[in-house]
Amino acid sequence: MVRRELPKHQRDLIVERYQSGEGYKRISKALHIPWNTVKTVIIKWRKYGTTETLPRTGRPSKMYEKTRRKLVREASERPTATLKELQEFLASTGCVLHVTTISRILHMNGLWGRVARRKPFLTMKNIQARLKFAKTNIKSPKSTWENVLWSDETKVELFGHNSKRYVWRKNNTAHHPKNTIPTVKHGGGSIMLWGCFSSAGTGALVRVEGIMNSSKYQAILAQNLQASVRKMKMKRKFTFQHDNDPKHTSKSTKAWLHQKKINVLEWPSQSPDLNPIEHLWGDLKRAVHRRCPRNLTDLECFCKEEWANIATSRCAMLIDSYPKRLSAVIKSKGASTKY
Repeated sequence: MVRRELPKHQRDLIVERYQSGEGYKRISKALHIPWNTVKTVIIKWRKYGTTETLPRTGRPSKMYEKTRRKLVREASERPTATLKELQEFLASTGCVLHVTTISRILHMNGLWGRVARRKPFLTMKNIQARLKFAKTNIKSPKSTWENVLWSDETKVELFGHNSKRYVWRKNNTAHHPKNTIPTVKHGGGSIMLWGCFSSAGTGALVRVEGIMNSSKYQAILAQNLQASVRKMKMKRKFTFQHDNDPKHTSKSTKAWLHQKKINVLEWPSQSPDLNPIEHLWGDLKRAVHRRCPRNLTDLECFCKEEWANIATSRCAMLIDSYPKRLSAVIKSKGASTKY
């Protein structure tokens, strides 16, 4: 949609009529020119004392301000729309633009193409449970979270760390062995780990052999739970946290925890962002893959070494900031957060 500039003789005529005492509406009706255009010409004449076309900073935009707002609104309401789809949307309004122009306009309005973050799917029940958990615990004292033993499982792949890695290289050397990251099909194998930590540091880290079920989970807890509590010198009446995985919430596991008189933190489903151990898993995987393990034995060994090397200050910082996680959940009304 191209703007058509009013000829100079018409602009002069508008000013002449205005000087003779005619109002905007009367001039508009007499000359068949939109009222807004009449107003713009007169304001410009009063400000600059001329009806000449003033120097511009660049080429006039092909898009009206109203159409620009439509584009920005469409992109905001449909964030997954491609540039091609936005181009087709504009074409349906009568405005034909190149995709690079559309991209530039969106950038000027603060909209940038970014990789969408992957977050757990949340039902309305999940959202309500998360919001209830956050509101119930937001005023809990710092000592409450310092006395929680946080736990979780994670899978670590031998060659599966998919974060970007940059190299310094010359042109046409992208495929030299020293400038590439080796990969194999299916990640080259992986190991499953169970671990725990508190504000006092990291606890046990155990490799899970085969598929974990309720009985195997209970055996891991029996061997490592109290040992970790003693290592970190936690209070006897500590609180144990684990998620709502079926092996964690099975009748036999609940009975085992009740028999051992272990207080379990009530946990909302689909809430990895509320478990600070997720940050430690990220730290662990980055540290391990920097050491380039060659086989699963190396992988397990490096994992245990790096887990033990995680600084106590790092653990304490994650727990100190826990109220911020709860505040973020409340602010998002139970939806996913940045954590």
